[in-house]
Amino acid sequence: MARSRTKSVANQKTLAAALAVFVKLPTPVKIGVVVLALIGGGMFLFMQKKDTPTGKPTTTVTTGENEFLFCFWNVENLFDDKDDKRREVDEEYDNPFAENKELRELKYSHIASALVGMNGGKGPDVIACAEVESVRAADLLKEALNARLKETKQDDKCQYSQVVMQPIDGGRHIATCVISRVNVDVRSVKLLKKPLRILETHLYVNQKDLCIISSHWTSQLKQKDGSDGDAGRDKYAITIYERFRELNTKDTATDFLVCGDFNDTPDSEPIVKGLGAIGDATKVKPTADEPFLLNLMNGKDPTKYGTLYYGGKPLIYDHICVSPGMLDEKGWSVDVKSVGTYTDGLMRKGATRREPWRFGDPGKDIKDADRGYADHFPVTVKLKVEAK
Repeated sequence: MARSRTKSVANQKTLAAALAVFVKLPTPVKIGVVVLALIGGGMFLFMQKKDTPTGKPTTTVTTGENEFLFCFWNVENLFDDKDDKRREVDEEYDNPFAENKELRELKYSHIASALVGMNGGKGPDVIACAEVESVRAADLLKEALNARLKETKQDDKCQYSQVVMQPIDGGRHIATCVISRVNVDVRSVKLLKKPLRILETHLYVNQKDLCIISSHWTSQLKQKDGSDGDAGRDKYAITIYERFRELNTKDTATDFLVCGDFNDTPDSEPIVKGLGAIGDATKVKPTADEPFLLNLMNGKDPTKYGTLYYGGKPLIYDHICVSPGMLDEKGWSVDVKSVGTYTDGLMRKGATRREPWRFGDPGKDIKDADRGYADHFPVTVKLKVEAK
């Protein structure tokens, strides 16, 4: 402390002496000194700014490289190789996957092979997943994807380079993540509202920003309060819509994509009224006053587009919704007609109903050949960004 005070006194004396000399200088010389000081200070600030990351990282693509396949998939209880001592509800997945390498690798291999089978054998360019335990689990899936791409002799540029995820304890450890070979602005990744499973991610290509919200809404299974989860799904819908409206207020052409397992059908109240996601494209227009989102799965036939099988019938519970800004040719855009539910190889051989082939509970004695993938089908859509 004494050393610091002595140094401060010395600095004050030096400054006082310098000011005394400056006062005695002729006026033209004083002006020159001030100008030199300003120039030096400006150069210092410039160099500081140059060394400090500013703006958003971007990738530049040209025509022919500016189209991307996007996929959302609830991969059902994808747990990692660590025993994290989870609550009882997750222990039946946490322990077996941590302890049984063959079982774990089979699950990851199945998910990776299904994904790589899309998009001409190179997999979706951007993948959003639900029911992922941890960042470690997301990394393991990325590794499995890249290993599968090498096995199929795909070009190195097809390798996935980024994983974004925010771990969350929402009762269960089944969060959402994004795995991408397209540039992600990692500084903008966040959860909208804990403990809700709502992950915000931004793709940034050709200096064009696409906000992606990947989410997993409250289940319709009986809740602790005896309800069917409607209140929880309303909360998800309203939280996401508030974020959309916030961005839309700044720019009515904002590019905004919402995907996820909403645990409800396209015509349900939480999706139509809470999220404002409808099927009538003529009403989805740029406006600052209560804008709508377009639900690409609205109006689709569940027998052709169903994403899961429940209650003896196929249902559409997995959705992709887009803002009015995605319907023009500026910035990011979506090929509305390209939306689809991917089922290739994901149903049991000889199946007569549209039902996903589940991997099965890890604690059960099931032959490897009888283990499938997940209890949901993936949904995909083509995206495009303005070319340079």
